[in-house]
Amino acid sequence: MVRQTKQRAAVIEVLQSARSHPDAAWVHAQVRERLPQVSLGTVYRTLDTLVRDGVVVTIERAGQATRYDYRHPGHDHHHAVCRSCGAIFDVEMADLPPLPPAVLPAGFQVSDVRLEFLGVCPDCADRALGESARADPLT
Repeated sequence: MVRQTKQRAAVIEVLQSARSHPDAAWVHAQVRERLPQVSLGTVYRTLDTLVRDGVVVTIERAGQATRYDYRHPGHDHHHAVCRSCGAIFDVEMADLPPLPPAVLPAGFQVSDVRLEFLGVCPDCADRALGESARADPLT
């Protein structure tokens, strides 16, 4: 069992109350309001432990800071990520059907499934549509 420290409790509280999918720097700033002496390194180590323990999941994009999402018990969800602006949205889904055995290597035991839908959010799509209309005088 992992020892419950003040820092760990504060990181969990911050992630539970977050309305977004924050990066470590944001989590650190929030935790420092409660524990002014906490270092960024401590927050990173705590986040790594929480990810390893399955309490928190990461959302990673090349060239961007890793984002973190608290796994509320009984409320599993997936994510949609905008490739244009990087916004991350929660996607609620009913239970997924089991994957066909042919997809997985023989003997592979699934412990968790996470889906990420990649695309363009409505705001970026609207902005792109507006820009293309301005660029094309015939529309």
